[in-house]
Amino acid sequence: MSRILIIDDEDIMCATLSKLVKRAGHTAASANNCAEGLAAATAEDFDVVFLDVRLPDGNGLDLLPKIEATASEPEVIIMTGFGDPNGAELAIKCGAWDYIEKTSSSKEITLSLERALQYRLEKTAVAENHKISALKRDRIIGTSPQLNACLDQVAQAAGSDVNVFITGETGTGKELFARAVHENSLRARNDFIVVDCTALPETLVESLLFGHEKGSFTGAEKARDGLVRQAHHGTLFLDEVGELPLSLQKSFLRVLQERRFRPLGSNREVESDFRLVAATNRDLDQMVRDGQFREDLLYRLRSYLIELPPLRERLEDISVLTRFHVDHFCDRYGLAPKGFSPEFLDMLKAYPWPGNVRELVHTLERTLSAARLDPTLFPKHLPTHLRIQVTRASVDHESVPAAGGRLLPQNLPSLQDYRESVYNEAEQQYLQDLMAQADHQVTEACRLSGLSQSRLYALLKKHGLSR
Repeated sequence: MSRILIIDDEDIMCATLSKLVKRAGHTAASANNCAEGLAAATAEDFDVVFLDVRLPDGNGLDLLPKIEATASEPEVIIMTGFGDPNGAELAIKCGAWDYIEKTSSSKEITLSLERALQYRLEKTAVAENHKISALKRDRIIGTSPQLNACLDQVAQAAGSDVNVFITGETGTGKELFARAVHENSLRARNDFIVVDCTALPETLVESLLFGHEKGSFTGAEKARDGLVRQAHHGTLFLDEVGELPLSLQKSFLRVLQERRFRPLGSNREVESDFRLVAATNRDLDQMVRDGQFREDLLYRLRSYLIELPPLRERLEDISVLTRFHVDHFCDRYGLAPKGFSPEFLDMLKAYPWPGNVRELVHTLERTLSAARLDPTLFPKHLPTHLRIQVTRASVDHESVPAAGGRLLPQNLPSLQDYRESVYNEAEQQYLQDLMAQADHQVTEACRLSGLSQSRLYALLKKHGLSR
């Protein structure tokens, strides 16, 4: 018998889902908001959580990673009364088991629940039958749910030879994660070869990658293995693969498919049994549409995707990152250990970090140069531009003047939220007009609108309208 938690602000929905859960032979508990739901998930073990998106005290999608980080690590099924493609994408990226609308049939909801429970049961059995060793994660610092989710993906990828594709903004640690994939794989005892695609000279790129024979071009005084051959039995890491010259992409696609290539000036092919990890901060899908990157090569690269979050999305890691790197620099420069004032850490967390962890590390090194023998770090020790940006943001007025003297709100909603607001108002007005024209007869309203009865009832309930 499994334990199911239902987090929904509608008592009717909680009762309906509880009935389905009990009919399937499981037990159910319910909560009506984010705070109650997180408290329940933290206090008790649950196998699956049904989680509503729109809750009185927050968005269920923001709660999702916190629930997954609880001791029982339940599978989460997102329930929504209003389907949103962007919300569905975000839910899946955050690790949700499924994303279904409340108007789905009982059969669909029950099937999603049973599949989640089956997956959980099989995952638990595999974990019990295989000894799990500690993941090697050198210099990957943090404990946030977003970072832990990426480390889970590293552990999964390390168990096979599948091509791994790592994406993320500059400074998020793509090479560190690539090394972690290698260090936790069966190839860990062999070489990890880095190819910086931004530094490949176009005239020598084939020689550097595939090697050459003596005399194959001017200056080739002896034969030399290329980087691909050097990765034999190890891992080949293509850093910033979006910069790989278009002229070379077709040749490299064949190397990926065959694991064979011909060095420059050679009349024979050589093999290289390498594992490929690639990384980029560019939008390769857009580059494909612009004709700057081969679509077939992108498919080959993106066998297993790891998307690294920017630092601004895992602010809870800033404290531990700061402690680690400050201790490292103090040891490196022979300085006494430093303490932090609360305001120092607050200012670090208030800054958006466009350069991510790399920028944070450089900032801390510069800060220690300014502090030198001071035992405690204060905001005063931070670079001036950082303090100015954070301070300006903290004292900005609630509204700013626009063209013509009109005042605009300082915190405008996102375009998506604004569209939803306008859409909801228009939808509510349509339903009111529809029911009035149909003389409040559901059958006639369905005929006029083309909606099914279940969908019409769900929309009326969503907007608080009676028949």
